[in-house]
Amino acid sequence: MPPQSLPNQLPINTVDHPISGRVRPPGSKSITNRAVICAALAQGTSQLTGVLDSDDTRVMVDGLTALGFAIEADWPNHRLTVSGSGGRIPADTATIDCQASGTTMRFLAAVTSLGHGSYRLDGTPRMRQRPIGDLLTALRSLGLQAEAGSPGQCPPVTVTATGITAAAVTIAGNTSSQFASGLALAGPCMPHGLALELAGTLVSTPYLTLTRRVMEAFGGHCDLPDERHWQIAATGYTNCDYCVEPDASAASYFAAAAAITGGTVEIIGLGRDSLQGDVAFCEMLEQMGCRVWWSEDGSTAPSIVVRGGSLRGIDVDMNAVSDTVMTLAAVALFADGPTTIRNVAHIRDKETDRISDLTCELRRLGATVDERSDGLTIVPAPLRPAAIETYDDHRMAMSLALVGLRSPGVTILDPACVGKTFPNYWDALRAITAGIEPIASSTSSARV
Repeated sequence: MPPQSLPNQLPINTVDHPISGRVRPPGSKSITNRAVICAALAQGTSQLTGVLDSDDTRVMVDGLTALGFAIEADWPNHRLTVSGSGGRIPADTATIDCQASGTTMRFLAAVTSLGHGSYRLDGTPRMRQRPIGDLLTALRSLGLQAEAGSPGQCPPVTVTATGITAAAVTIAGNTSSQFASGLALAGPCMPHGLALELAGTLVSTPYLTLTRRVMEAFGGHCDLPDERHWQIAATGYTNCDYCVEPDASAASYFAAAAAITGGTVEIIGLGRDSLQGDVAFCEMLEQMGCRVWWSEDGSTAPSIVVRGGSLRGIDVDMNAVSDTVMTLAAVALFADGPTTIRNVAHIRDKETDRISDLTCELRRLGATVDERSDGLTIVPAPLRPAAIETYDDHRMAMSLALVGLRSPGVTILDPACVGKTFPNYWDALRAITAGIEPIASSTSSARV
């Protein structure tokens, strides 16, 4: 049944054996949303294959369509055909419903700088609590009018564009890497390119590298004198046929399932030379006692094999792989000794406060947790049955469901929230625990 038809409560079945299987995660959300923007701004028509079909990617495509871009979506076959605009925004007015997609809000707010007109972007009540002031300040320095409609410089956002009047901008790097990525994606289509300076502490830097690599695939050019200064040339973008690799954040759940059950999982389509920094999650599992095998760099069939072992707690800086914090927290519940996660203060401004709310749910399961401003320490303890609040956060649901593979009585509330990035997650998890190779689809079963 479709994710929205799932029951309000989903019980997780424990497994009495080490799991064993192969899985190819769905396409990367991060790459899909960057590639479709580059294709929309390019000269000519691009074919994107392997794209992720999810709430977030559909919201991005709908937002670009509202801006006047022509995109033909074949979601069942994970394909987008994008007719590029040659660097201009076709519509002179648009209202964009970003729903819960922070990527859509940040990226399209920056992309509207290329237009001539007035554009309004809004979203869910939670979106109206996620600050965007640093990006709006940067847009104003480029000569635009950019205003936020909620307290604390939060959406809705209104951008009035009459032409970019500057070619240099400074953006704070300590809140979200998506602010810099959004400006960078628009940079090749600005009249004189863009000199982009990143100020303050940088967070999630692998996503900045990912942005540059996707831009380069579409003909964008960016020189980096150092990691804080980007010189983006006014090259525009050219059309190309682009294949989206599997999602490394989604892969973390299956790697963690192997760790928690002492099993073995092969993740198809990812390797050390992946575009995505989140493949480093597997290195953290290795530190905890798992064994990890990587395919050769440049392999035509890359894969990662994770085998569970005797788990031990670790002390780790997860700033660069912050989307996998909750996945590691689930594994930490089964380790010998405490696990400390550091330098992730910025995840408090995600779909939910991913430090405070994660702490609450781990304690609900019976763990002892020390919450800090920039992270948490998890001390394993005997676990107990619990109904897990998910806070409309897909990663909370997918990560803490893994606890139920070994600890009886775990139930996930609002399981349909996984539709944001992984609509068939419950089918894939059920298949891998049953020793069946998961098949990509857009449906979900009603019980794991």
